[in-house]
Parts: sequence; C-alpha cells; structure tokens
Amino acid sequence: MVRNGQRQTVKAAKRPEVRLPELSAWEGGGLEPDGDYDGLELEDLDLAGQDGRGSRFMDCALRRCALDESVLANARFLDSVLEGVRGVGTDLSGASLRDVELLEARLGGVQLHGAVLERVLVRGGKIDYLNLRMAKLKDVVFEGCVLVEPDFGGAVMERVEFRDCAVRGADFAGARMAEVDLRGAVELGIARGVEALAGAVISPAQLFDLAPALAAQVGLRVLA
Repeated sequence: MVRNGQRQTVKAAKRPEVRLPELSAWEGGGLEPDGDYDGLELEDLDLAGQDGRGSRFMDCALRRCALDESVLANARFLDSVLEGVRGVGTDLSGASLRDVELLEARLGGVQLHGAVLERVLVRGGKIDYLNLRMAKLKDVVFEGCVLVEPDFGGAVMERVEFRDCAVRGADFAGARMAEVDLRGAVELGIARGVEALAGAVISPAQLFDLAPALAAQVGLRVLA
C-alpha cells in the first residue's frame, strides 16, 4: 500500500502459540457452573444443554464435542484448543478467549456478544450467525473459514485479519477498527456498516465491489 509516495504497512495480528502439556482424559459427568478445568482433554463428548457458565479452561483441548445450547457465558478459555466442535445456540456471551485456537468448527448462532478475544485463531469450518456485538477483538485471525452473516456491531477490532475466508452479509455497524486487514478475504459481503471501515484495509478489487455501498453511504448518485 502506497500513500504520499511512501509504502504503508499493516501490522500483522499476533497469533496464539498454544503448546499443550500432556493432557488427562476428562472423566467428569458434566460441566458445572464456575468449574475449574486444567490440563484436560474433552473428546467426543455430548455437552449439549450443559451449564458451565463462569468456568475456567486452562491448557485444555475440546475435540469433536457437541455444544448445542451449552451455556458457557463468562467462561474463560486460556491456552486451549477447540477442534471440530459443533452446535447451535452455544452461549459464550461475555466469555474471555486468550491464546486459543478454534479449528474446523461447525457452529450456528453462537453468542459471543460482549466477549474478549485476544490472540485467537479461527481456522477452517463454518460459523453461521456469529454474534460478536460489542466484543473486543485484538490479534484475531479468521483463516480458511466461512462466516455467514457475522455481527460485529459495536465491536472494537484491533489487528484482526481475514485470510482465505468467505465473509457473507457481515454487519460492521458501529464497529471501531484499527489495523483490520480484509484484503485476504476471498469473498467479502457487507450488509451494514460500510462507514465503519475506517481503520480497515481492503484491496482494489474489494473497493470496486463495495463502491455501490460506499456511494450510497455518502449520498453519491452515479448516472450514465
């Protein structure tokens, strides 16, 4: 990117460096509110509808677990991996994710409003109707995934990257962005909030695609 004859750079997001210790198989009967889970591997479990609000997951791996309607509001995930998790209506509102990898997830209607994400990698999989309203995202990478109608309304986004992913019908209304790199999105559809793209970086091709929405935002009419 060149501006005023000088090349401008975009600060890259810091990726999580998750190094899990030797994990112990979880033998619990179900999640509990304010539970403390440390160095555990939860694998191929049906956690649908369980209440783990306020819990702390430290150095944990959740692999191929069902999270339909699971309540994990205000939970904390630290130095952990969530791989192949699936579910509809998972409640992670107000949760904190730091140094977390979310890999090949298949989620729908997941609630992350008011959450804090720092050094998080979302790679592969598909997430429908992701709710990140009023969330704080710092050093977050969306890579090789499909996001259908994600809601970033009012979110604070700093050093967020979209790489080789499809973003369809996104809502950025009221979002505040700094060093947000959208150039790597193979598909970029914005339903609302094009005015919030100040602080973001897009490619020339994306600018062309977004031109009608940008023109409408400033009240510009284009006539042949």
